[in-house]
Amino acid sequence: MRLVIVLVFAAACSGTNGPPPPTATPPAAPAQNDPAFTVHGIRHWSLIPNALTKGDPTMTIDVAAPAGTGYVDVWVGPQAGVRLDDQGNGHFAGTIDLASLAPGATDVILAADSSDAAFAKISFMRSHPLYVLMTTDYDFSDPADSSLTVMDSLHRLHPALVMTHFASPYTFTDPAVTPERAGVIAAWWRHARDDFHDEIGLHIHPYCNFVEAAGVTCNTMPSVEFANGDTTGYTVEVASYSEADFLTLLHKADELFAANQLGKPITFRAGAWTASIETLRALAADGFVADTSALNWAKVEEWKNVGNKELWTWNMTHWAPIDDTSQPYYPNHDDILASSPPPLSILEVPDNGAMVDYVSTAEMTTILSHNWDGTSALAEPTQLTVGFHPSKNYVGDVQSRTDGILTAVDQHAYFYDSGPCVYAVLKDMPKAFPPSP
Repeated sequence: MRLVIVLVFAAACSGTNGPPPPTATPPAAPAQNDPAFTVHGIRHWSLIPNALTKGDPTMTIDVAAPAGTGYVDVWVGPQAGVRLDDQGNGHFAGTIDLASLAPGATDVILAADSSDAAFAKISFMRSHPLYVLMTTDYDFSDPADSSLTVMDSLHRLHPALVMTHFASPYTFTDPAVTPERAGVIAAWWRHARDDFHDEIGLHIHPYCNFVEAAGVTCNTMPSVEFANGDTTGYTVEVASYSEADFLTLLHKADELFAANQLGKPITFRAGAWTASIETLRALAADGFVADTSALNWAKVEEWKNVGNKELWTWNMTHWAPIDDTSQPYYPNHDDILASSPPPLSILEVPDNGAMVDYVSTAEMTTILSHNWDGTSALAEPTQLTVGFHPSKNYVGDVQSRTDGILTAVDQHAYFYDSGPCVYAVLKDMPKAFPPSP
């Protein structure tokens, strides 16, 4: 009994003499941070995780404190105080759960030894990601080595960049492209995929050499440029093909891609953006998970008076509500612009940035600002899609525009802890924008 009394007394004394636990609310923030303490581990931008982006479910804080510091407490936003672990040598560290934090500016308050005044206040922004998709439309069978070289340089200049290449199946059916040259192009696509983590998607302008290779009768009308049609098929509307015929074209593209070790494409953009609901139903039937044919048509005004003006008129009519801030949706089975049930299993990701071929760097930066104000937290995941045509003409001004928008994005990139911008590929967008339960 005497031993029990001694142990109880010792425990009571220990509880009395030990430091009090952190208070629920933080002490007063300092007018300026105490330089005697060095704080590491607090990013300027903290991303809210989702199925695509790991983000920041936690924050690990490390404090180097001056000699004689007994303990350090930290308060993150409205959460209760947490005591950091003593690491020895004047370091105190701990991992803070951020799961309950809402989007917005968040203060971190740090205090030592139960002081009534904190030694540091550090703020960060908790935000959902802004996904930036840089895409390429291969309108022509041979993009030319100059374009491939430029795209390699884009990766070197922008290390966080990943791109979605909407590759051309007609590279492998065009009689003007030798098998050897087609092999070089396919090898570059594999290089982009394997070395830069780019995506190989599918782009179809219904060239007759490809359509007929699939065993489908080639349509030469309606053309988005020529009133009397196009015997090459290049400018013919994708929407002119029935759901069944377009599914046959997709199967042929799958076959050609597989034969060239390019994998099964699961994302798509229609030539001249001329996809219909029948196009999307065929894509869904062939296992495609996302399409980005919905065009911010007002940004391609260069086509207003070209040829029969049909590219401008068709897109203005069929994609009427698509603008700078249009976001992904699952189209209705029978209405490409509606998101009401029953939905297709394919995500429509609007091409809200159009193409750098038609949009200057300044215009593109404005579109970026319409999707994010440059300072605030995003209340939900957001996307900006932009593209360009890699061809022998992809040099000079268009190349400079591409680099310009990528530079603007880099200035706000999560990769550099400068903002919520995250480069992404189209096939991953359904993870960030899942269907409604």
